Amino acid sequence: MYDANHLAHRLRAASVGREDAPFLRHVGTDRVTSYGDFFANAERIANALRRMGVHVGDRVAVQAPKTQTMLELYLGCVLSGAVFLPLNPAYTESELRYFLGDATPTLLVCDAQKHAALEGLARNCAVPNLMTIAADETGTLADARDAERPGFDPVPRNADDLAAILYTSGTTGRSKGAMLSHGALASNSETLRDYWHFTSDDVLIHALPIFHTHGLFVATNITLMAGGSCLFLQGFDEGAILDVMPQATALMGVPTFYTRLLRQFGLAYAARNMRLFISGSAPLLAETHARWQEVTGHAILERYGMTETNMNTSNPYDGERRAGTVGFPLPGVELKICEPKTGAELPRGEIGMLEVRGPNVFSGYWNMPEKTAEELRENGFFLTGDLGRVDEDGYVHIVGRGKDLIISGGFNIYPKEVEAVIDDLPGVLESAVIGVPHPDMGEAVVAVVVPQEGRGLMEAQVLAGLEGELARFKQPRRVIIADDLPRNTMGKVQKNALREDHAGLFASA
Repeated sequence: MYDANHLAHRLRAASVGREDAPFLRHVGTDRVTSYGDFFANAERIANALRRMGVHVGDRVAVQAPKTQTMLELYLGCVLSGAVFLPLNPAYTESELRYFLGDATPTLLVCDAQKHAALEGLARNCAVPNLMTIAADETGTLADARDAERPGFDPVPRNADDLAAILYTSGTTGRSKGAMLSHGALASNSETLRDYWHFTSDDVLIHALPIFHTHGLFVATNITLMAGGSCLFLQGFDEGAILDVMPQATALMGVPTFYTRLLRQFGLAYAARNMRLFISGSAPLLAETHARWQEVTGHAILERYGMTETNMNTSNPYDGERRAGTVGFPLPGVELKICEPKTGAELPRGEIGMLEVRGPNVFSGYWNMPEKTAEELRENGFFLTGDLGRVDEDGYVHIVGRGKDLIISGGFNIYPKEVEAVIDDLPGVLESAVIGVPHPDMGEAVVAVVVPQEGRGLMEAQVLAGLEGELARFKQPRRVIIADDLPRNTMGKVQKNALREDHAGLFASA
């Protein structure tokens, strides 16, 4: 029924003729949404978008709570040929201003509680339409949806057409919009569905956010393509997850999920009917892997992906899931380790830059042809910025990250962006932001700050100055006041030395 639309067809195929089959079971309520109702609502939203003047290729920006309505909007965008642009609800107004100015969306959908605050911003950024989604599924978008009839003739879209833009930060602090095509999203989700053995019998615990790749283009797309169902939570709640685990077969999460679940009494009993636990978005500690297997009898399956590429590698479904590795390149994905400066491919076992190529790779950065040319080679290989190696058995190891990327609780944080805000604070001469090991978050953000000469500066002052300027997940957990920053002979700050000096800061956290 959606044959002409590349991604929509693949998201719908498994549920055709199964209109009453459950898609979403809303945890904490008795509400169940069938496939028939979900797609009918997506069609209504597609009609509403058309009525609002959203045309093919127009961007639809969304900064709203995790809801069924937001998922329906995603499908409505796919059906209508619009470009879905989800944004982290934690972004501040100043951060949102950049995204709206860069992407120039035709519609911004925001949290109903923020409508008054963002009305002026939308107007100043020349966004023609502003609508709302509330956490309780109400809002002006739901009203517009309910005023329409189901039934929508999908806009023809091929594999190369743009389906979504996801913003990812760069070392300059300026975010980059990764353009993801219908083909990139469809091919990766189909590959993962088959590689991880998802079927219509699966029930996935969906506790991830839906503003990034992991929760939206992996968890949601795979469930739709398999025709399975989701136990849908608005956020991570270890107690709620433990309660529903006996009804589920699979869980996708970040390492923080697993460290916190391990603290819950009754985990082993709750997990007895589960078949698969998947971890990604941040490195999983080997001790977490070992402890999880000891308690539940399951080996966590760790995989590796990026905003620009979706998923690249995975530990095997059948076979050894090796702790400390991210497994093998997925079917259809080519991976090589290269010398960072020359791009020459290195022999197996040597450490270098990871480069990947495949149908999963993005189409380039929105409005950034120079940055696209820097990171996406003419032969199709993408320079991930991650350092790694492939061992003698073919397992991929991520051994470091170029650009000093910090991953805390599954969120990517680029130090340069945080440093720029700190350096603008009164009394600050310079700063260096690093990630240090944290037992719960994987890594924690730490800022080392040098005061201006003669100026007294305290940790609390710096932290207070960041309120409202950066999303909470980007703000440092600790600020260290220092006399100077370590530098090499070329004057470059030695962040490796800072990481070593403060590696034990959260050892007892």
